[in-house]
Amino acid sequence: MNAVRISKPFVFLAGLTPAVLLAWDAFHDALGANPISEITHVTGDWTLRLILITLAITPIRKLTGWNAIIRYRRMVGLFAFFYASLHFLTYVVLDQNLGWSYILADIAKRPYITVGFLGFVLLVPLALTSTTGWIRRLGKRWQQLHRLVYVTAIAGVVHYWWLVKSDIALPLTYGAILAVLFAIRVWYTARRNVSTARATRAVAPNVS
Repeated sequence: MNAVRISKPFVFLAGLTPAVLLAWDAFHDALGANPISEITHVTGDWTLRLILITLAITPIRKLTGWNAIIRYRRMVGLFAFFYASLHFLTYVVLDQNLGWSYILADIAKRPYITVGFLGFVLLVPLALTSTTGWIRRLGKRWQQLHRLVYVTAIAGVVHYWWLVKSDIALPLTYGAILAVLFAIRVWYTARRNVSTARATRAVAPNVS
């Protein structure tokens, strides 16, 4: 517990580092020929990376028995939302200059933006309900709601894949990692269901 408290500030600083480096490069005019595109790609990449790290925390806990790692999940998830918000604001403010009619038309007509917008919208309730109070109020429904993170991750991978079109190495890598994480979750769920069924049969009264 003390180790978690001590390490949390370092995790926070690690999560903030990409944004600080991006701001530093922007201040020193080091974002290349197309700074808006660079900001968009960096924030989008970190959104996906942090979502995947969030999804990896539970499998790591189950595979290693390192239960304390679960205490980092909320912070990592909120940083994913932070970078997703920066990604969205870069598009809305810097790229489209708050031209809402063009933005809405873009969302409706360009599939990769539609999917990306869907992923961002789904992240909003996950971020808002990440507090202890909401976990207590929602109970079991909290876990059901937060399974939407898988839909968000899929939307993020598809968004990236459709955006880059030809150079699909990174979105393919992210998609493969997501597939592995999803497979691990399905395997653990199936194993738990089998164990539950066996326990139910073991305690059931013999009516024969």
